[in-house]
Amino acid sequence: MWIVQLALRRPYTFVIMAMLIVILGGLAIVRMPTDIFPEIDIPVVSVIWTYAGVSPEEMAEVITVRCERAFTTMVNDIEHMESQSLPGLAVIRVFFHPKASVDAAVGQLAAASQSVLKSLPTGITPPNVIRFNASAVPILQLGISSDSLPEQQLYDLGYNFIRTQMANVQGASFPLPYGGKPRQISVDLNPQALYAQGISAAEVTDAINSQSLILPSGTVKIGAQEYTVKLNSAPELAAAFNRLPVRQSHGTTVYVGDVAHVRDGYAVQTNIVRHNGSRAALLTVLKNGGSSTLDIVRELKQMLPRIQSTLPPSLNLRLMFDQSIFVRAAISGVLREAIVAAMLTGLMILLFLGSWRSTIIVCISIPLSILTSLAILNLLGETINVMTLGGLALAVGILVDDATVEIENIHRNFGLGKPILRAILEG
Repeated sequence: MWIVQLALRRPYTFVIMAMLIVILGGLAIVRMPTDIFPEIDIPVVSVIWTYAGVSPEEMAEVITVRCERAFTTMVNDIEHMESQSLPGLAVIRVFFHPKASVDAAVGQLAAASQSVLKSLPTGITPPNVIRFNASAVPILQLGISSDSLPEQQLYDLGYNFIRTQMANVQGASFPLPYGGKPRQISVDLNPQALYAQGISAAEVTDAINSQSLILPSGTVKIGAQEYTVKLNSAPELAAAFNRLPVRQSHGTTVYVGDVAHVRDGYAVQTNIVRHNGSRAALLTVLKNGGSSTLDIVRELKQMLPRIQSTLPPSLNLRLMFDQSIFVRAAISGVLREAIVAAMLTGLMILLFLGSWRSTIIVCISIPLSILTSLAILNLLGETINVMTLGGLALAVGILVDDATVEIENIHRNFGLGKPILRAILEG
């Protein structure tokens, strides 16, 4: 009641407040990130170890148990841990208390993993420390296909050329492409030739590793000129590995090509993507942080023509999934319902009460209420998403009911002969 009395005493103050609400609400619409889901900060971090060729039992005993013991000593605010050991893979999920700093936890987990790395088997690489984010969902999927290019080239173009050009978009992350064949230099050993030459597979491995090195060599100064010395012994072509010597005995040199064949091939394919019945690759774009889905998708779509111009003409890029379409549809749906509700409410009041003034009041109050909610959400750091839009859609119905009842009550009291101010307060 006090706010109604204040508005009646100072009407111009509330006119200025309505103008400020329009300005703040408009700025909130422009500045607030737009997404499908709200940003949910779940304090969970995953530590993923990979060590190819190791059984699940050995992964659990040698890697998982040691890491869990180190985490309990060096990492703060741990609520509980869950782990899963698979062939060549160990996944440790660390759950933290609700008020724990996840950024600090990621740093502590990375430092603890580096310290425990010395006690793990030789050759294992540092783990991937990944922060779990429930709002990191695919917002765009890009299909990579061609009628003439092989699968390994599709994967290579998607991994090394397309991803790198789109990586500067703020708020977007790009996992490895699905489908295709990851490019790999393969050494196919010939067991009969190895046995005939008396050479083991380890000798072939040592020969390739020791003769394909890139070493710093510095510079040499000759007279008044200074030259860069290049000692790059790494072959530029895969076929050149076949000419590396493995052993020399009795005046005969055995080369890699005599006991093996080095080729530019691909790793074992673990997933397949088909586009219109033919093999292809799929590049997924994820959203992270509080960035806007609409902004990310718009920037990526603007970059696609330029990226396409740098790729082979036979390569086809096609949008397979676009999350921004659903987001725009949700926003337009709420706006449409709000406009329809305001028009129907105003028309009903105009027909039954016959007052243009009351009609205008109701039609203005609904947008002002929505703009006020958006301005407050912006100050609280929220985003425009399905949850907030659904709440606003429900609130529009309540506004319609309240506005109709209140205007009718005011007119009823005014019709009873009461003064306008008293009719308003009692209504």
